[in-house]
Amino acid sequence: MVDIIDGALFQRMVIHGSASISVQKQAINDLNVFPVPDGDTGTNMSLTIGTAAAEAKKKPAQSIGKAASVNASALLRGARGNSGVILSLLFRGISKGLKGMETADAAAFAAAMQQGVSSAYKAVMKPAEGTILTVSRLAAAKASEAAQERNSVEAVLEAAIAEGQVALADTVNQNPVLKKAGVVDAGGKGFLCILQGMLDELRGLPVPEEEDSGLPAKESADFAALSEEDITFTFDTVFIVRKTADKSIDPFRAYLNSIGDSLVIGEDDESFKVHVHTDIPGAALSEAQKYGTLELAKIENMRTQAEELAAGKKAQSTDDLEQVEAELEAQENSAGKWTVAAPEKKYGVVSVCAGGGMASVFQDLGVDAIISGGQTMNPSTEDILRAIDSTPAEVVFVLPNNKNIIMAAQQCVGFVPDKQVVVIPTRTVPQGISAMLVLDPEADAESNAAAMEEARKNVRTSEITYAARDSDFDGFKIHEGDYMALAEGQLFATDQDIGRLLTHLAQSGSQQNAEFISIFYGEDVTEVRLDACSFWIETGKEITPEEMTDLDRELAMRFQSQDKLQNDGVEYVQKLTAEELLEILKNPKRAVFFYTPVGLEVGFNYETGWVTVTIKEQAL
Repeated sequence: MVDIIDGALFQRMVIHGSASISVQKQAINDLNVFPVPDGDTGTNMSLTIGTAAAEAKKKPAQSIGKAASVNASALLRGARGNSGVILSLLFRGISKGLKGMETADAAAFAAAMQQGVSSAYKAVMKPAEGTILTVSRLAAAKASEAAQERNSVEAVLEAAIAEGQVALADTVNQNPVLKKAGVVDAGGKGFLCILQGMLDELRGLPVPEEEDSGLPAKESADFAALSEEDITFTFDTVFIVRKTADKSIDPFRAYLNSIGDSLVIGEDDESFKVHVHTDIPGAALSEAQKYGTLELAKIENMRTQAEELAAGKKAQSTDDLEQVEAELEAQENSAGKWTVAAPEKKYGVVSVCAGGGMASVFQDLGVDAIISGGQTMNPSTEDILRAIDSTPAEVVFVLPNNKNIIMAAQQCVGFVPDKQVVVIPTRTVPQGISAMLVLDPEADAESNAAAMEEARKNVRTSEITYAARDSDFDGFKIHEGDYMALAEGQLFATDQDIGRLLTHLAQSGSQQNAEFISIFYGEDVTEVRLDACSFWIETGKEITPEEMTDLDRELAMRFQSQDKLQNDGVEYVQKLTAEELLEILKNPKRAVFFYTPVGLEVGFNYETGWVTVTIKEQAL
C-alpha cells in the first residue's frame, strides 16, 4: 500500500479522479434533482475537476503543499454550478491543511480532508443534509479514524470511500426531493467517483478513457415526478469577481442570501466566485461590482432545464467543455488586447446563433458580429460585450435569439460608454431574422427599435425534436424516439410519424394567418424531404396542383421562359424538352406547387438542388 504521497503523485491522483468522473458524468446527470432538477451535476463537477487536471498536466509540482495550492486555485476558477463550487471548497480546505508540506502521510491527509469539509460547510449559507456535504463529512470522519489505525494514505482513502458509499445510500432518506425522485444525491455520487479515481491511481490502475454507458435506468431520476414548485428561484447564477481592494465581502454575502438561495462563495486572496439561485441575477452582478471587477458570468434558466428533462429532452447548459476551454484560453491569450472599435457608421448589429449556415444568413442581412451560441451553449455577458465593442457603430442592436440569453445581453446596456446598446428581446432565430429585415439605416434609433420589436412579435416559431427517454409531461405520454413538436417553446404534440406530426402542426390555428413559412434544419440531418402545399382556409382542404394551374405543355414552356428571366437559365432546365419537363412537373415526388403573396410558386428538385419560378399571373 502507498503510505506517503508527494506533489507529483497528488497531481496524478487529481488527473485520475477527473478522468473517472468524466466517463460517468451522464450517469450522474441522470440523478440530479437537488437543489433543482436541471440534470447537470455530473457535467459541472467534471468540468470543475477537469480544470485542475489540465493545470496539473501543465505545471508539475514536487511538494504536496504546492500541488494542492495550484489545484485549489484552478478549481476555484473552473468551478461551475452549486456542486462544482462545493467541490472546489473541499479541495481548498485540503490545500490549507497541506500548506507548506513536502509530503503527506495518512494522518496529514485525513486532517486535510476534515479541513476541506469545514471550509465547505462554512461557505454554504444554509447547508442541507443528504447532499455532497453529508457524504464528504462522514467520509472525512472515517478517514480520521482509519489514519489512527494504519498510517497509509491508500488505506485512509479506501475507508473514506466505503463510509461515503453508506452515507450516499442514505441520502435518499434524508432529502425529501431525492426520495420523491427515487435517487441518491448526484453531488455525493460525483465526489465519491473522484475519490475512487484518486484511490485507483494509488493502486496503479489504468486511467479510464472510454465513455461509460452510465447507470442502469432504475437509478435515473424520475424528472416527470418533480413539479415547478421544486424550484424556488429561476436563475442559476455563477460569476467571478477579481478583487480590487482589501474589502470584506460579508455584506455582499448577506445581500445575496436575501435575494436567493443555494448560496456558495469561494474566495482566495485575489478573487471570489459566487454561485446563487435568484430571480434577479442582474442585481446580483451589479452589487458585485462594488467589491471588484466582474470577470465572468454565467446565467441559466433552471425552470427551462427542468421542463426539458421532464419532456424527455436533454437539458441544455452553458457548461460545454470545449466551449469553456476555448473561452478560458481566449481570455488568457487576449489579456490586455481587448480593443474597442471606433464608430464608423450609425448602426451595427450583434447576433447570437449556432452553426455556419445561420451565421451566413445573418451576415447576408447585414449583421456585423456573430456570437456562436444558442440553446446548447449560452454565451456569457462578456462574450456579448466583446462583440459589441468590436462593432464599429454608434448604436449597436443586440439580437439574443434565445430566451435564456436575453438577460445576459441586457447586462451589457450601459457598460459601453461610447456606444448606445439596444437589446431587441428576440427569443428565436426566426424572430431575429424578421427584426433584421425591418432595420432602416435612415430612421432614428427609437423608431428602429420599435419596428424591430413589432416585427419579432409577429413571428411564430415551431420546432421539431425527439424524445431521449420515456416520460409523462404536460398531459402527453412520451416514448423514447418519439418526434415532438414545440410551438413557441411549449410542447404541442408528439407522434412516431414525422409527416403526420408536421401536418398537425401546419394545420394548427397559430399557423393559419402566416404569410411566409421558412424552414431551417441542422447539419446533422442526412435526409431532407421538403414538401410544400396550400390549404383552403375556410375548409382546411388541400389545394391540389391541378386546381392551381393546367398541367400541360404550355406550363412547361412557361417554366423555361420564367427560368431564363428569374434564374439566368438553369442549364439542366433549359436542356429539357417541354415534354420531359412536363413529366417532372407532374411527378408529386419531385415537384411542388404553392401560393405566395407574389404568385404561384412552381419548382422541382434535380441533381444539384432545387429550381423554382414565380408565375405572377396565377396568384390566388
